Amino acid sequence: MKRLKSFIYTIIGTAITAFAVSTLLTPNKIVCGGVSGISTILYQTLNIPPGFTFAIINIVLLIAGIKILGKEFTIKTLFGSSILSGFVQLFSYLPPITDNVFLAAFFGGTLYGLGIGIAFASGASTGGTDILGRIIQYFLPQFPIGKLLLAVDGVVITASLLVFKDTELVLFGIFALFFSTFCVDWLIRKLNISKIAFVITDKGEEISKYLVSTSPRGVTIINAIGAYSYENKEVLFCALKENELPEFQKKITNIDKEAFIVYSESSQIMGNGFHIYR
Repeated sequence: MKRLKSFIYTIIGTAITAFAVSTLLTPNKIVCGGVSGISTILYQTLNIPPGFTFAIINIVLLIAGIKILGKEFTIKTLFGSSILSGFVQLFSYLPPITDNVFLAAFFGGTLYGLGIGIAFASGASTGGTDILGRIIQYFLPQFPIGKLLLAVDGVVITASLLVFKDTELVLFGIFALFFSTFCVDWLIRKLNISKIAFVITDKGEEISKYLVSTSPRGVTIINAIGAYSYENKEVLFCALKENELPEFQKKITNIDKEAFIVYSESSQIMGNGFHIYR
């Protein structure tokens, strides 16, 4: 079931990314770095199909770095990049959505970033500069992968200036790159965010047993003393997904209507029932 879910998300993510490349970025000569930028340059200058460019670059990079990347990463990348190449070629037969460069840069960069983020969250890799960045990092481990990818994207965007000789297109490319990067970071951060609940109650044992028996989440009981009344209290500590809050609160108030509940936000939770997206 988990593999099927990952497979579905990989398809959805690569499809969104390919749609952005084929119908928004490439037709408007917007180069925001990476393989999509190279495919845009080659399509506009030599009329080479974008899907073909994606496939060839990824194959070359995978062959060059197969010993460095390892078997598992190579298989995942081959899978994700193959689907992406197919979708890019398929969507290239669709007419451009708009010829307004600003709209194309904004929505193209946004959709591109969301698609890449969904694919990353499913555990897949779309290849391209991600492979190149990992290969370079192998020889230059002192440089973070993020800075290496940014450097590669910068080279591609600079190449677009030399080819198209249009400063405005370069600026729109940087604009699209900013939005795509922001969307990837936002989505991964959003997926990692969970809630921490602190429940102060006189019925801690009863509530904790009920929560453990009716939900997949664990509960930790902390003995405490109220500073105002100096009465013994029990504080229940529980980590939750955001969509679990209403049901969680309902279960507690059904047993103790006087329970005091405090929620806080956690940027990452690691452990049973939780997964860190990268």
